[in-house]
Amino acid sequence: MDFTYLFPPYDNLVSKADLAFQKIENEHPQCMKCKVRCSDCCHAVFGLFLIEAAFLKRDFDRLDEKVRREALLRSDRADRDLERLEKKLKTFDNDLQMKAYTLARERVRCPLLDDDNECILYPYRPITCRVYGIPTSIQGRARVCNKADFKKDEFYPTFDLDAAFRELYALSKELLKNMGGKDVERASLLISVSRAVRTPIHDIINEIL
Repeated sequence: MDFTYLFPPYDNLVSKADLAFQKIENEHPQCMKCKVRCSDCCHAVFGLFLIEAAFLKRDFDRLDEKVRREALLRSDRADRDLERLEKKLKTFDNDLQMKAYTLARERVRCPLLDDDNECILYPYRPITCRVYGIPTSIQGRARVCNKADFKKDEFYPTFDLDAAFRELYALSKELLKNMGGKDVERASLLISVSRAVRTPIHDIINEIL
């Protein structure tokens, strides 16, 4: 079944993220440290909503075969690192604060980051990647890249990641519904980048269903 009709609404959300980044970059250039081959955000651990995984997989499959093959090899390494992290986090099942702290500090190289420290799918990167260098709001708390120079005692506009996640969740629910899923609440499940690029999106959906 075709679900590409959901890509335009996703593109609208991408545009919102890009505009927010550009606005803050224009207003506070002295605080921004983002530059070509800065890959701090490319080692953060995060998951993709289903709609993001579908979008990313579509464009990954359009890449040159050699580029894809190299990325899949990096995906193997990323998966091993994520498995190691999962085991580590299990030791903190009774300490959610420590689990969150450990997850925030963990570094796993994104398989889309090539040997030149450039993203092979930069124009199609997820929302989290697009706003990494500016202040964001998550669960009522402001967060920012540790390389940035935003001051704790000053006010800056923030990008509401919670609102973006709600939109991504809604689009993912619609995708599951389109594919015949009955338990659309499973749209809250997050998918690693490595799994998203190596697995046909229909297979991921069937596993979720």
